[in-house]
Amino acid sequence: MAETTSPAAMAEEWREKDWRDEEGELLPEVVELVQSILAAEDGASLKSLVSDAHEADLGALLAQLDAEDRSRAVALLGSDFDFNALNEVDETIRAEILEDMAPATVAEGIATLETDDAVAILEDLDEDERSAILDKLSPADSFALRRAFDYPEGSAGRRMKDEFIAVPPFWTVGQVIDHLREAADLPDDFTEIFIVDPGFHLQGHIRLDRLLRAKRPVVVTDILEEEMHTVGASEDQEDAALLFERYNLLSAPVVDEVNRLVGVLTVDDIVDVIEEEADEDIKALGGVKADEEISDSVWTTAKGRFRWLLINLVTAFLATTVLKSFEHQLEAMVALAVLAPIVASQGGSAATQTMTVAVRALATRELGPRNAWRIVRREVSVGLFNGIAFALITGTVASFWFTNAGIGVVIGLALVCNLVAGSLGGVLVPLALDRLKVDPAISSGPFVTTVTDVTGFFSFLMIASWWFRI
Repeated sequence: MAETTSPAAMAEEWREKDWRDEEGELLPEVVELVQSILAAEDGASLKSLVSDAHEADLGALLAQLDAEDRSRAVALLGSDFDFNALNEVDETIRAEILEDMAPATVAEGIATLETDDAVAILEDLDEDERSAILDKLSPADSFALRRAFDYPEGSAGRRMKDEFIAVPPFWTVGQVIDHLREAADLPDDFTEIFIVDPGFHLQGHIRLDRLLRAKRPVVVTDILEEEMHTVGASEDQEDAALLFERYNLLSAPVVDEVNRLVGVLTVDDIVDVIEEEADEDIKALGGVKADEEISDSVWTTAKGRFRWLLINLVTAFLATTVLKSFEHQLEAMVALAVLAPIVASQGGSAATQTMTVAVRALATRELGPRNAWRIVRREVSVGLFNGIAFALITGTVASFWFTNAGIGVVIGLALVCNLVAGSLGGVLVPLALDRLKVDPAISSGPFVTTVTDVTGFFSFLMIASWWFRI
């Protein structure tokens, strides 16, 4: 009889292995092993398995487990649970895990994290729940986190780390290097030293490579760089991300309204911001709430999507009104009813392409008042070019299909009109919404769809009425 390998032995074996396949997906064998360990309530084997696991891998593992197994896994790990993994799962899963923990337990785990990571975990909680956890922290940790929550949501102040290295302007290079060697409370990772006056006003910075190349007796003010890209603590995190992207920054100091150094943003924070903003834009273009996750319940998901589906229904009735006004023409020539959806569909696709580019360009500040009309002209030209091309293709097919050359001419002309209208609406609607301080990613879709549907049906049926004198 074949000998069965124990979960403890398998856990030790997998502790040394890569948990992911070539595509980066978590291997099912790991999930199955964890499920068998949880079924046996074997906390020692689970701790052995995850002891060297990266937070991203642990987060991926938690996401693969069902809610009951997640709670059991966190309970078995106890104080060995890495709270960094909570920043690797979506909001719904994070809330489920935290809900099963006492405030003191959460506070103990939060205290091991950097400020920005702790804020990311706590900011989704209700204010009462958050306060209960903050009350269990040490006064220093509690003060740092409460100060972060004083800044607006989505601001650089919420994203920044308050762990940085600042030295007075009269220190020498030798003093700074000795400080870096001897101090026990330095950040784990840093690339620059900040120079501040007694009031903590930022005077400049020194990159580590420049510091290490200087002689020990040199005063830091002799080698500091006064020109630097600072970020305001209340500044939108998306604007900060654009600054990093534009100047290829690794880090940037965060200052308050009087230029006092309060924190630092690093590129790993900015990568998360870029990912979140892109995720929000993609979801918004599809009429999905920014905070929707695949782990949400059916009711939560359906409720979140209902509003935009309702708006689309209202705009669809508007397009249907156009069809209703041409009821006689549709009855007289069935081919019109068959071909009308092609016109609307092509216009909608062209509009979506233009709208996607326009919304993204607005988000990255590549599209603005100075170049708006040049972009509008370009998109209209693209719509006209594609309209003519598809008019020839579709018109030829329709003429042979219905053995009526007139049908081909009508649908061809309608396609030109609707692709131009779709391209125009796809750029003008986001521009108008942006000017009105309304997020174009969220609101553009229904309006642009209405433009293409109404224009498509109206142009097609009006041209048909004129051509065939129906």
